[in-house]
Amino acid sequence: MLQTKFHPSSRHQHKASMGTFCTSTTALKLGFVWLQLSSVQCHGRILKDSSPPDQFKNRFQRIFLSILFGMFTGLICALVFAWLVRSFVRYINKAPILKGPVVFSPKIPAKTLQSALANYTQLLGSSTCGKYYRTVLDNGLTVAVKRVEPGSPQLHTKSFKRRIQQELEMIASLRHRNLMSLRAYVRESNSFFLVYDYVPTGSLEDAMIKVRENQLQLPWEVRLRIAVGIVKGLQYLHFSSNPRILHRNLKPTNVMLDAEFEPRLADCGLAKIIPTLNLPAASSYGPPESFQSCRYTDKSDVFSFGVILGVLLTGKYPTDAFFGDTSTGGSLARWLQRLQEAGDAREALDKSILGEEVEEDEMLMAVKIAVVCLSDMPADRPSSDELVSMLTQLNSF
Repeated sequence: MLQTKFHPSSRHQHKASMGTFCTSTTALKLGFVWLQLSSVQCHGRILKDSSPPDQFKNRFQRIFLSILFGMFTGLICALVFAWLVRSFVRYINKAPILKGPVVFSPKIPAKTLQSALANYTQLLGSSTCGKYYRTVLDNGLTVAVKRVEPGSPQLHTKSFKRRIQQELEMIASLRHRNLMSLRAYVRESNSFFLVYDYVPTGSLEDAMIKVRENQLQLPWEVRLRIAVGIVKGLQYLHFSSNPRILHRNLKPTNVMLDAEFEPRLADCGLAKIIPTLNLPAASSYGPPESFQSCRYTDKSDVFSFGVILGVLLTGKYPTDAFFGDTSTGGSLARWLQRLQEAGDAREALDKSILGEEVEEDEMLMAVKIAVVCLSDMPADRPSSDELVSMLTQLNSF
């Protein structure tokens, strides 16, 4: 039987090699375990690190919303603070509501004015805007007093009183040859007393009534001067005053005439601030747009002037029964337009002013100007500035 024998040294070598192999195997196992643990740790870190983006996103949204809310809150607080400061400043700067007579002329003593208003007697005229009286102050100065009753419950509110006061002060600052200057005013519980210079001739309405009753002669030269003066007053209101003012209630009763028949416009701008006077549509001198849309512009004043110019040329009033006939078109404006288109404008002229041929030519040109002023569309009407040139070219002023 064959037996294999090992040499002792070989046994030791074999054991050594087996030990080395075991050690290597153990190292490999440990390395593999370490790799697995490392893989698990890396995977854990990856899983752990994968959640912060969502958290960061949520945190960023919260920060952004907090900043936005803070900015919005700060803006609101700043606006409220600014409004409070502005309101406080406006309250401090508010003009006090004046009591008693408010006088704009050194010739009128306040005390004598108050007593004179209690004793006015002579009635100069009346209209839908109020009544004119003549009164004499203690110093001998004669003034015209207009009593206006707004008839509005707003009159008793402080804001309305302050607004009226500011507007009257602005009107009192107007200075022009063809405007009635407001010299003073007195506010009572239900009315206003407006004090003007006294003009002896009265209004254009009064003068035309005397003409129709053959008590007064107004030749064409005087009538043209009146028309030019009215337009110059409008030109000042529309282009020179600051702020610009619309008359809003232009008619013969609001055109006063001095001793030389120079016209002065009264009630300038009053229709804007006193509700009961703001009735252009109810007047036969009101423009068509005031009926249709309640709009009022400087061209609306021009329309009213066109009616006045028609009255000066024809001697007829827009309220005359003559215009109730359908053949006339139903109004002074339509009648003049029809005659102008037919070439019969001379038929419209007041027979009492027909005379020299040169004057008739001027009057016929004035009829054309009146017809243009009475155009239905405001854009087709000339401005008051253009009217001054158009009328002054008819004669030398």
